[in-house]
Amino acid sequence: MPAIARVLVDAALPQLDRLLDYRIPPNLEGLAPGVRVRVPLRAARRVTDAFVIELADEPSFPGPLSDVLDVVSPVPVLRPEVWALARAAADRAAGSAIDVLRLAIPTRQARVEKAWLAREEEPEAPQGTPPEILDYPALVRALEGDARVALRPDPGVETLPSGTTVGRWARVLARAAARTVLGGRSAILVAPDYRDEDQLAAALADLLPTDAVVRLDARGSNPERYRALLRAIDAAPVAIVGTRSAVYAPAARLGLLAVWDDGDPLLGEPLAPYVHARDAALLRHEQQGGALVFAGHSRSTEVQRLVEIGHLAEVGPERPRRVKVIPTDDVAAQDRLAAQARIPSVAWRAARTGLESGPVLVQVARPGYAPGLRCAECGEPARCRVCTGPLRVTREGGVPECAWCGRAERAWRCPSCQSTRMVRAGAGSTRTAEELGRAFPGVRVIVSDGEHAVESVEARPALVIATRGAEPIAAGGYRAVLLLDGPRMLLRESLRVAEDCLRWWSHAAALAADDGTVLLVGVGGSLGRALATGRQSDWARDELAARRELRFPPAVRVATLRGTRAAVDAALAAVPSAAELVARRTEDGLDRAVLRFEYGHGPEVARAVRAEIVRQATSSRGGPPATSRGRRPLPLRARFDDPEPFDE
Repeated sequence: MPAIARVLVDAALPQLDRLLDYRIPPNLEGLAPGVRVRVPLRAARRVTDAFVIELADEPSFPGPLSDVLDVVSPVPVLRPEVWALARAAADRAAGSAIDVLRLAIPTRQARVEKAWLAREEEPEAPQGTPPEILDYPALVRALEGDARVALRPDPGVETLPSGTTVGRWARVLARAAARTVLGGRSAILVAPDYRDEDQLAAALADLLPTDAVVRLDARGSNPERYRALLRAIDAAPVAIVGTRSAVYAPAARLGLLAVWDDGDPLLGEPLAPYVHARDAALLRHEQQGGALVFAGHSRSTEVQRLVEIGHLAEVGPERPRRVKVIPTDDVAAQDRLAAQARIPSVAWRAARTGLESGPVLVQVARPGYAPGLRCAECGEPARCRVCTGPLRVTREGGVPECAWCGRAERAWRCPSCQSTRMVRAGAGSTRTAEELGRAFPGVRVIVSDGEHAVESVEARPALVIATRGAEPIAAGGYRAVLLLDGPRMLLRESLRVAEDCLRWWSHAAALAADDGTVLLVGVGGSLGRALATGRQSDWARDELAARRELRFPPAVRVATLRGTRAAVDAALAAVPSAAELVARRTEDGLDRAVLRFEYGHGPEVARAVRAEIVRQATSSRGGPPATSRGRRPLPLRARFDDPEPFDE
């Protein structure tokens, strides 16, 4: 029997991001890799949880060893494929594997686990005829050959046999997953948010038994998430649907890993080591194989780069559908009420015609009534006197309040000109709904935004005012789609602003009925042409070419270093010369440095940065002051592949 357990401890210290040897006492014989245990941590003089990674007959550490204290759970929740992925993802981002595993493995739920262990039999592999994926023979070949593809699905919506309406993209991905599961392998479908998940789950419900589909996302309760994890580690294949952390779901026989809308910021991990779901999916495919699919109505520049280097093949329907899109540029409205609602005449006519037979979607930039206020005299943005946050009005006649701290501002005075008068800067979803209600009297108006979430609407006439990403699905599709506030969206200061706008507009346009009309208001040029012609991939190609000239991501990789001046100086001295310093500044006593480097130099840069993080954590007592909880932050922190490296 093995005498040594090599474990990864659950500790935040970067120097403990390695396997530690512990002796297996006689009362714990039969210990298996993947289970949770309790071990003493002498460096911190405490007891901590750990995962058993491997067993050995002889220790690798020459000194005395401590004993494993106890087994927290006999269930091997950390599967070998998940450990390999977590280790690779952490190494790529100069982070700790335990930070990735915290995202991958839900908190243990003893009652759920007890029921799972006491079950009389495991789920059986679902049986049935794999569904056809009509009009997508190239995707079927990709599934059979474990290929890597960039998929452009048809726009539009379809009503399932159950009566639920979903986007055609969801139906295509669900059929691909069902073919995989019925063929004896598991499938993982990753989506940005619960709206997309709901569509995938609804499409899968018509194709697979209930126990062959599980959801893994943060919206579920802890027991639900742990129950889904336990089902995923069963031998029977399963279709797993979830948000970004689902990319780490256990699946020993993985046949399909699909990521929907990889350009959505929600798929970027906000917690260290900040590994994007797209990058984790690429790593997992390298390790496990299976088909890898990146799908979206528009294409991210990251996926475009992978297409151009030959890592992904382009796949689409044999007979693609196209939405009728009309860019209206700066055509003014003739009707007074239409002008107040920011609708040009051609869009006004399309909306009026569409409302004769069904719902019309109006996409706006911001929620609320007046999302911004400014001085009526000098035009200076109105800000809170306490926290400097932007002031806004949430309803007609309401008191201005701070969007950050919520403080009501009843006696505002402009710091520049001393005026006390404010005017609205822009219109949010609520005000747009009010204005359109006057412009189209007698028509039902529905608002869908972050505060008023609506997932679906009926096929009868209605004006649906939605913020980007909150557009409901309409039965049969929208008769017309009006994309307002385009110029305002493009004013956002960001490297990715145009890419994001094209993605928002493309996904909203895809909700139109097959014979519906989409009006892009106030935007022309290359973005308008890309949306109108359905050639978003051409725009992504041109955008990537421009970024190559400027050596901006994703043409190159970037890493952001933060810490004291001495910590950042030491890190810059330690990184290889292949990493070029492109920006550095000091704010609030901390330095921020941005490095860029070619993809081929990524591993050596990450190793050097990680080594410096560990060195500074073990040798320095300086660094930032302790937090309110008494914890002292690391002297140096790093973020690789920051989506907005130059914006702060």
